[in-house]
Amino acid sequence: MMQMTVSESIITILVIILGTMLTRFLPFVIFPEDKTPPDFIKYLGDVLPYAVIGLLVVYSLKDVSFTSGTRGIPEILSIILITLVHLRKKNTLLSIAIGTFFYMFLLQVVF
Repeated sequence: MMQMTVSESIITILVIILGTMLTRFLPFVIFPEDKTPPDFIKYLGDVLPYAVIGLLVVYSLKDVSFTSGTRGIPEILSIILITLVHLRKKNTLLSIAIGTFFYMFLLQVVF
């Protein structure tokens, strides 16, 4: 295994900082507050959050076996609870937190 020198580590950290700052600040430079963004950007702002949530659900369930073990019961119950909490409270962080705690409870205590 190769180890980085001190100068390589510093350069790596600086590149990471620059990349992070660029991705954080660039949208504000490209689309200032007093300028209306293009319709395509507005469209992306409307559809991407749902696409990301869908992607996360698929990614979370990709390794769940519905034919062995717990047969995906903890996952399905947690998704149902997350959906119900979100429909009732309309709070994404609360839905995720409750779903995560419920899932961990099911794995650690029930199954």
